[in-house]
Amino acid sequence: MSNKEAKTLTTKNEILKNATGPVTIRLTNDYLFKRLLQENSQVLKSLICSLLHFSPTQVKNVTITNPILPGESITDKTVILDVNVVFNNKSRINLEMQVVNELNWPERSTIYACRNFSKLNKGKKYSVIKPVWQIGFLDFNLFPDSPAFYSTYKLCDIKNHHIFTDKLTIGVVDLTSISLATPEDQRYNIDKWAKLFKSQTWEDIKMLAAQDININAAATTLYQLSEDERIQQQCEAREDYLLREQDLADRIADREKTIAKQKRAIAEKDQAIAEKDQAIAEKDQSLASKDEEIARLKALLASKNQ
Repeated sequence: MSNKEAKTLTTKNEILKNATGPVTIRLTNDYLFKRLLQENSQVLKSLICSLLHFSPTQVKNVTITNPILPGESITDKTVILDVNVVFNNKSRINLEMQVVNELNWPERSTIYACRNFSKLNKGKKYSVIKPVWQIGFLDFNLFPDSPAFYSTYKLCDIKNHHIFTDKLTIGVVDLTSISLATPEDQRYNIDKWAKLFKSQTWEDIKMLAAQDININAAATTLYQLSEDERIQQQCEAREDYLLREQDLADRIADREKTIAKQKRAIAEKDQAIAEKDQAIAEKDQSLASKDEEIARLKALLASKNQ
């Protein structure tokens, strides 16, 4: 660490000195998440380098193309607070924090990726399309039957896994599965970023900040943002909105479970009725056979009496 970095770190530690106790609003709040990346380019660059496995020396520039404007109000109607980034003038990266499982993330993230991928000016060749990364930080397990911490998906041949195109990538960071981080995830500090986003106390945050200068920068900016009353109000508005969304999602999930249960009960009842109908049909057939046999015997007896 250079003298300049050490001095900067000391200054930031002074700022964090008074940060104690529970974190009022965590970085899983998508408004706070976006403000952090917008306010501190060092944090944005470092996070992207971690996710894309880049070295900081490979970063020329990063530009957020959809920043939150000063004084802009985030209302209940604002559903998406993603972060659109142009990286090194040649890649488009979309980052999004998602805490409510609306049961549509695969489709939704694919649409986001394709929208960015289709941004080709008229008259341009297809070969100049910029690589696109769509990366979601999810506070829920997307695929319970295949848990993973950090997953990347590309178009490829399902037989031999040959990549169809390297220009379209979808990433998923499961914030509920940090314990599944691979050695590679840990080498690029992706697990540390996830722990920062999930931290519930300033003591936990300061412990992470002491391990990495970029995490420290993020923690310092986070503390400064959390002290801003206007930002607190915006974050609380988003929390209220997301709570309603979660409640709605839970009610929909409960309703779907109830409907599924009712369908199973109806199916079981239909099956029982079908089995009874089958039993009745077999009984009727048996009775019909017996009636035929009785009729045959009566005819035989009548012929003998003649």
